[in-house]
Amino acid sequence: MGMLFGEVFVTLLVITDPPGTVPVFVALTSQMPPRERNRAAWQASALALGVIVAFAVVGQNLLSYLNVDLPALQGAGGLLLVLVALELLTGRSGDANAPATSNVALVPLGTPLLAGPGAIVATMLFVQRAHGIAQYAEIGAAIVLVISLVWLALRFSGVIVRILRPDGIEVLNRIAGLLLAAIAVQLIADAVEAFVTQYQHTAH
Repeated sequence: MGMLFGEVFVTLLVITDPPGTVPVFVALTSQMPPRERNRAAWQASALALGVIVAFAVVGQNLLSYLNVDLPALQGAGGLLLVLVALELLTGRSGDANAPATSNVALVPLGTPLLAGPGAIVATMLFVQRAHGIAQYAEIGAAIVLVISLVWLALRFSGVIVRILRPDGIEVLNRIAGLLLAAIAVQLIADAVEAFVTQYQHTAH
């Protein structure tokens, strides 16, 4: 494996942040029995892998076709995370009256939390830099390895649930909500900054 593999691996590992995702995962799945929680971990990881790979392959063409810039994707992801953060902060994430159809493993865990604008944009940029089958294979291997580590972190989050008990989970919900809100604000701020920079370049 070459330099590109290491670069993609480290970048995506920092962006997906498996240890940082665990509190949010625990907060959103605390009402689930262990078997369902394990299934949610698998679904979130599989969706994240699918989304990142899909955008790596056709992302640039898709955004160009829709006439959407990368900052717009970032801003949209940020707004979606704000909604989830508000639910966690106000204690509505474990609502027993919530519709059974809402699958937290897919949204917001799979995307935009794991396969968020950061991971998608970074992967698309790496793909643009790559030349030849070998380098594309390195990018693919790095993505699979990162998502495998994410899955392991989520899969064994049940241990944390057993240790913390309901009171601890309640506190964790609030902390996770605060962290998510911070991530969301950063995404929106980055999107606004990118739009301003783009506008200044256009003006000149």
